[in-house]
Amino acid sequence: MAFELPALPYAFDALEPNIDARTMEIHHGKHHAAYTNNLNAALAGTENEGKAIEDILANISTLSPAIRNNGGGYYNHNLFWTIMSPDGSPTPAEGTAIHAAITADLGGFDNFKKEFSAAGATRFGSGWAWLSVGADGKLFVSSSPNQDNPLMDVAEKKGTPILGMDVWEHAYYLNYQNRRPDYIEAFFNVINWEEVNKRYLAAK
Repeated sequence: MAFELPALPYAFDALEPNIDARTMEIHHGKHHAAYTNNLNAALAGTENEGKAIEDILANISTLSPAIRNNGGGYYNHNLFWTIMSPDGSPTPAEGTAIHAAITADLGGFDNFKKEFSAAGATRFGSGWAWLSVGADGKLFVSSSPNQDNPLMDVAEKKGTPILGMDVWEHAYYLNYQNRRPDYIEAFFNVINWEEVNKRYLAAK
């Protein structure tokens, strides 16, 4: 079975004013669609065709750059759309597992936000900032270049991503131009902490 571009779980303009409709339309309909199509083309006729994307990424060091770049782009954006919501909130609800874990593992929400924002702001060129669950069950913050992610066997810090922030210019340039820190601040207004909490519990 070929991979398919998932539908956005909300309208293109649903995240405004934080993320504009035109950016969402191009990001999903052009960029994510291209990663999906190019991944299918790169996998066609290989022994990895039909495997789960997580299994492919786990052995990415043995595969072609086309599979690494497009497989990462496919997986990362699948996550990205779901961890944002028009009903998002800047902080997770108190009493949730993710709120408790951020407090216990990362020194509280303010410290997490500072660390996560810095991971995105200081990532040179294109890439992602991540909140992930490590093999020890604890949360960690990291960043990765291009379309890499913590599931890959090439990642500096390996784990299961539960929150990802795209800091490629195509994610923000129409609205924020070169002001990446402004985009990062706006991103916190649309985080779907319910989804992040679900992913945290599943990863544990």
